Amino acid sequence: MEVARLERLLRETPPEDLGRIFSSDELDDSGFGPGRAASLAARFAAKEACLKLFPRETALGLLEVADFSVVRDSYSAPQIVCSPAASDVLNRYRVGSISISLTHDRLSASAVALAQPMQIEVPLAGRLVFGVLPYRRRVVMENLQRVFGDALSVEQITRLAQAHYAHLCRLFVEFLRFPFMSPSRRAQMARVENLDALLAAHAQGKGVLLLVGHTGNFEVATAAGIARFPQARGVFYFVRRPFKPRWLEHFVYGRSRRLGFGSLPKQGSLDLFIERLAAGSIILFPFDQYAAGRDGIEVEFFGHRTGTFRSLAILALATGAPVVPAATWRERDGRHVLRFEEALVPILCEDHDEEIRRNTRLYNAMLERMILRHPEQWWWMHRRWKTGSNQRR
Repeated sequence: MEVARLERLLRETPPEDLGRIFSSDELDDSGFGPGRAASLAARFAAKEACLKLFPRETALGLLEVADFSVVRDSYSAPQIVCSPAASDVLNRYRVGSISISLTHDRLSASAVALAQPMQIEVPLAGRLVFGVLPYRRRVVMENLQRVFGDALSVEQITRLAQAHYAHLCRLFVEFLRFPFMSPSRRAQMARVENLDALLAAHAQGKGVLLLVGHTGNFEVATAAGIARFPQARGVFYFVRRPFKPRWLEHFVYGRSRRLGFGSLPKQGSLDLFIERLAAGSIILFPFDQYAAGRDGIEVEFFGHRTGTFRSLAILALATGAPVVPAATWRERDGRHVLRFEEALVPILCEDHDEEIRRNTRLYNAMLERMILRHPEQWWWMHRRWKTGSNQRR
């Protein structure tokens, strides 16, 4: 990048428009002396280098220069900070971080960006189950190929599938052990992040709809996390489908009730949902399953249209209850994390059907973001995409 080009940009661009290119930290860090243009030129070169790591997303307009910013760490070494949109792209390509090198002189500036791959750890249990007990292996591989086929190699997708089976093994063991743990041990199993987002949404007095998916060990993480807050007992409700056989339903639902969680049926309970929200309840709504017929609306999920529940958007728009995304995942040390995100801003438009469609797509986009953080810990065995012959399986 020519430094003179950046000098012209600084002269001709209003300060408020520079924020579309550089972050406030970048503008402050470059100072206001004679070296400012060269410093910003090096940063601009770094942004362009980052974009060239992802040519497809850049060409489609999914990434822009403002999605990458250059900051300095405690040793004054340059580091790349990604926007949420850029983080999604990095996660899909399983890129752990981007290393950069900057240089400039009086006339020009340049930068090099290097994508550092994210290691996919595969425990022995995952490799064994994948090879010996491949329950729904074809469905898992098809789903992973659909989401990551344009970003990862076949070998990487296979390792991701094996890591998923290892996650399921741990999930099963945790499910059996959890009821026999002491309350103090349960509380140590999980930590809660960004609880203020949930509390702020609940303070509106309209109840809360929690947008959740089958990420991590959601039941254990939620129970362990919420157990640290006694005031939450009787406030949380799971939306569930009946289990078969009946003894399993009684086992799971009975355990949830003892932990202080209520349950609501997934179908035929609109009035009950509205009643609970009016009472200030927090309803956990699993949103990552296929919805057929009148229950569903076709919107994109990971770039492919599929039936998605319309009821969450209908409830949120009708009651004004905020929709708060929540995700769980298991860390390397075995502890679980329950994280709440900021409430989603509803999309309003005159056409009611279009309003439902746009908000449903918004919910799917948030789910994608949460799944991509730890993709091996999502429920890839579910037939989330059902089109044509796939519907008859």
